[in-house]
Amino acid sequence: MSAHSETKHRIVTRFQRHLANPLSRRLPLQTVLETTGRTSGLPRRTPVGGRRVGDSFWLVSEFGLKSHYVRNIQADPRVRVRIRGRWHTGTAHLLPDDDAVARLRGLPRLNSAAVRAFGTDLLTVRVDLTD
Repeated sequence: MSAHSETKHRIVTRFQRHLANPLSRRLPLQTVLETTGRTSGLPRRTPVGGRRVGDSFWLVSEFGLKSHYVRNIQADPRVRVRIRGRWHTGTAHLLPDDDAVARLRGLPRLNSAAVRAFGTDLLTVRVDLTD
């Protein structure tokens, strides 16, 4: 990762971790991805932007394998997703061969614009919902 990308990653993740995510998680209609912490084993909730298509939920991680929730998925792909205030269980799949930029065109515009603007290593994630 270039020095510019590393700096960008550090600034954006600090803002998200300390300000944006704590506020967003509390919004009742905010979509939230819940993973299991790979070290702690505790539930970890991350506000995300994405879209449900049939029995799948699609999102794009802006920092790919550097995102903590992606690393949690690698350790345990069982997740929950809160969509429109209702929790759904599922299994997450990382799709490095998917065209993440093209995928963003089909996802909510505001979030997609932010992911494109701030992201340094886009990675598509699909959650196969079981309920």
